[in-house]
Amino acid sequence: MAQQNQIKHIAIAGNIGAGKTTLTKILAKHFNWSPHFEDVENNPYLNDFYNDMHRWSFNLQIFFLNSRLKQLVDIQKGNQAVIQDRTIYEDAYIFAPNLHEMGLMSKRDFENYKNFFETLKGMVNPPDLLIYLKASVPTLVGQIQKRGREYEENIRLDYLKRLNEYYNNWLDKYEDGKMIVIDVDKLNYADNKEDLATVINMITAEVNGLF
Repeated sequence: MAQQNQIKHIAIAGNIGAGKTTLTKILAKHFNWSPHFEDVENNPYLNDFYNDMHRWSFNLQIFFLNSRLKQLVDIQKGNQAVIQDRTIYEDAYIFAPNLHEMGLMSKRDFENYKNFFETLKGMVNPPDLLIYLKASVPTLVGQIQKRGREYEENIRLDYLKRLNEYYNNWLDKYEDGKMIVIDVDKLNYADNKEDLATVINMITAEVNGLF
């Protein structure tokens, strides 16, 4: 009985526009997992951040850190399989250091943020399975334009490119658990049924091996 109640945490990582939310919805329905989404609609900092990144970068990152920590606490308390749209690690290893390196987050704020994250990291478990959606900048731009979120209109190409570099560097060294890499440039799971079947088969093989 304990085996059946074992927490199963699947997380989807990927750059802005990679298709995390779409895949989260598809997999939640297919595998009967409980979806946990990134709350972009009720984020009080996103509009301000894209208009003035330097001023609002620290506030935005703290908001994300808090909301994702709350998700992880809820996942650990629960007893059902959960699929999470974006991970707590992406904020700390991708977005915050990129903002700092671009001069959009001060050294003082970045050090404060990094130390806070390290404290929190010891309180939560990594996902059982990480699914990384790897996508080129043209693919990301196409999908961002397709969904038409107003606050994303000002995203710079160099910002997306730098984020991709951080993602690839992070995941090249990822050792916290099992990982699947899905090449979004080649697998259009949102519009192509054969591509979707390929993705589901990849994940099914890993999930059966894990649980």
